[in-house]
Amino acid sequence: MFQYSAGAAFRQAVREEHPLQVIGAINANHALLAKRAGYRAIYLSGGGVAAGSLGLPDLGISGLEDVLIDVRRITDVCDLPLLVDIDTGFGSSAFNVARTVRSLVKAGAGACHIEDQVGAKRCGHRPGKEIVSQGEMVDRVKAAVDARTDDNFVIMARTDALAVEGLDKAVERAVACVEAGADMIFPEAITSLEMYVQFKKAVKVPILANITEFGATPLFTVDELRGADVDLVLYPLSAFRAMNTAAENVYKAIRRDGTQNNVLGTMQTRAELYERIDYHSYEQKLDALFAQNKSTQETKK
Repeated sequence: MFQYSAGAAFRQAVREEHPLQVIGAINANHALLAKRAGYRAIYLSGGGVAAGSLGLPDLGISGLEDVLIDVRRITDVCDLPLLVDIDTGFGSSAFNVARTVRSLVKAGAGACHIEDQVGAKRCGHRPGKEIVSQGEMVDRVKAAVDARTDDNFVIMARTDALAVEGLDKAVERAVACVEAGADMIFPEAITSLEMYVQFKKAVKVPILANITEFGATPLFTVDELRGADVDLVLYPLSAFRAMNTAAENVYKAIRRDGTQNNVLGTMQTRAELYERIDYHSYEQKLDALFAQNKSTQETKK
């Protein structure tokens, strides 16, 4: 019997779209919108879980279950392969990393990335980052690779070493992660296209460019990144940032004007929402069930 593998689907998407655009989806509704827009893969940001689901900064405060709740909600309704940010693995030992990976596979994710920051981590585009030793990062990768219950599940190693130790050391660390079994590499906070070229030549596995807004990395285009032989382009929080500004503007307008009339044009309509979440098919099933129950009751009379 065929068993769907989200990891296999993620790998296939990387092979078939170059570079693969991976868009951030902060919740299940946004995952459906991303699929409707034509994306082949989606992403759940650790910073997005912290800020969006918990209202907290991305400083290692959120835990595994916080992430799994959002993963399950997304994978329950959307079949696009999901890449998940697991920070440093949600624990201080290989056992924690292993538990995290097994839980993600069980929850339906297709890939994860694990990073080399210390436990009290920071956003990858903020100053003051500290990283663990190369040996400790290699152990994290090995634990993740050994723990996966689906061989196709993608283990991506993220390194924040560029800002701490420089380019050569960051590349060296990425190579060590690949030798430990990492399927793909995520060099964080890259500042030039030439750096991506150097990473790709060294690691010889797919590499990801994190094109997040207002960070250290310029907003390179897909064409520019294709020219640098980048394999995946990540937009982790683009829709989330836009959603937050839109929501704040609506809150201010209603409070100020005493009505929502002036911001109706910025809203998704009821009909549009129902179409996006397939509301009417659910309603039709409910109507059919009510009709069946009514018919059965009348027959018994």
